Amino acid sequence: MNDTRSPMQTFFIYAGAVLILVWSGGPFLWQFSTSFQLDKALTSGSPSLIPHPFTLEHYYNAFVEKQLHRYVWNSLVVSLATTFLCLFVGSLAAFALSRLNIKGRFGILMVILSVSMFPQIALVGPLYLVATNLGLLDTYTALIITYLALGLPLVTWVLFGYFETLPREIDEAARMDGVSIPGLLWRIILPMSLPSLVTTGLLAFITAWNEFLFALAFTSNIDRQTIPVGIANFTNLYYVPWGDIAAASAVVTVPLILLVLFFQRHIIEGLTQGGVKE
Repeated sequence: MNDTRSPMQTFFIYAGAVLILVWSGGPFLWQFSTSFQLDKALTSGSPSLIPHPFTLEHYYNAFVEKQLHRYVWNSLVVSLATTFLCLFVGSLAAFALSRLNIKGRFGILMVILSVSMFPQIALVGPLYLVATNLGLLDTYTALIITYLALGLPLVTWVLFGYFETLPREIDEAARMDGVSIPGLLWRIILPMSLPSLVTTGLLAFITAWNEFLFALAFTSNIDRQTIPVGIANFTNLYYVPWGDIAAASAVVTVPLILLVLFFQRHIIEGLTQGGVKE
């Protein structure tokens, strides 16, 4: 297809792309720069984007003095477990609603979606009481179950939309070959839905990785607290260590950026193809 855009249109497209890049990437760039600057440079009257002098002091403070690695480990355990359970339960729910003859399936989908519409602040109190009565405070289990409830509606909806794009002839051919219903899901549907699985898995992982309110309410010690709570604990009554906070934020942000860049093709395909009914 020939490109019929005029030079002026091309200019505005690239100018808009640059503005979006600066608007989106500027805070991250400033964050990384802050993590390499001395505290006195951060509080000076004319802060600089280029660290001078360059220092790794804040990274030392984050890992050695404040034990950031323990928070990272807690977040990793909770986020991976949440992602796995969201994909497992969500794929079963989406497959049943998409490929099986279930009456009122769209009503069920609306009920599933409505769960995610409640504000977290309205849920944290009742869930805290439930966790207390079950003895789940300061455990991974309380966080994983809560994050599963938060991430499952989105995972189910995205997977349902993607499963709907797969031709029904696949089901008929599989049944003619003697493939059972579970075999249809695990051996055929899921391998064909890799872009959607990557997309929903990454979204569930990021949601669990960044969640703060429930982690703050359900945990009270470093053995189970996740990264957002750990970074919030960096501050004290009279001093906010902006450099240490920036260093910790950079450490936990870089893996997410790398994951998105690595899986960007699958993410785009999973999000766009799920919105088209073939």
